[in-house]
Amino acid sequence: MLVAFSVAPTGAGDDDSVSEAVAAAVKVVRESGLPHETTAMFTTVEGEWDEVMDVVKRATEAVSSTARRTSLVLKADIRPGHTGQLAEKVRRVEEHLGDDRS
Repeated sequence: MLVAFSVAPTGAGDDDSVSEAVAAAVKVVRESGLPHETTAMFTTVEGEWDEVMDVVKRATEAVSSTARRTSLVLKADIRPGHTGQLAEKVRRVEEHLGDDRS
């Protein structure tokens, strides 16, 4: 399964930056050893249900420890029997695009 999630503190005060708290969440993901990718808006993790949800929970707890309130957005692609989809889904789209990079 693939899970894309975004977790951030809310109501943390006057500082608009959430990068320190988000870094704590990304650290949890990296230390999990699961395949993952972090972009400007989401971190995507690939693995089995229980292991991926455990990572999301621990990443959320890392952020929650820094703020009174936490926002979590989660999207999952549940496709039993398929692995390597973190890269494969993108490869299939690129294949359809060919060399058209305009």
